[in-house]
Amino acid sequence: MLRALHDEHAEALFAHALRLVNGDLQRAEDLVQETLLRAWRHPEALDPSRGSVRGWLFTTARNLAIDQWRRRNARVGEIVTDDLPEPPHGPDEADRAVEAWTVAEALRRLSQSHREVLVECFYLGRSVTEAAGRLGVPPGTVKSRTHYALRSLRLVLAEMGVTR
Repeated sequence: MLRALHDEHAEALFAHALRLVNGDLQRAEDLVQETLLRAWRHPEALDPSRGSVRGWLFTTARNLAIDQWRRRNARVGEIVTDDLPEPPHGPDEADRAVEAWTVAEALRRLSQSHREVLVECFYLGRSVTEAAGRLGVPPGTVKSRTHYALRSLRLVLAEMGVTR
């Protein structure tokens, strides 16, 4: 039944919907789909003894378009545009300060050996070999301490309530 309804009325219904939404193809397609869905949900409305099927479809599409228009206009402050918003220029100074304090506090809570390896490798940008030379430990120790230090840092940050 729905396929026959679609085959008989979809083209005219789409043209009607296109006029209702000022030529917006996507909205017109959505309107036709919603209208046909309503027809499927209320087959009693399509009884020819109650009137024209096409008339019911066009009236339903019109009512749906009006409802959609009302919903869009009821949203105070909503801006409808096809342009993407400008990306933020980056975190502001207050955010950076809070973030720096949080990381410094988390690092302070780590053991000295974990803190040292993270400072050498991540803050000072030294390679594993350079950090090993500065800390006086083998490169393998730097790698292993870095692994466990990062794990500890994640736990400390979680305890502090920091989430990703």
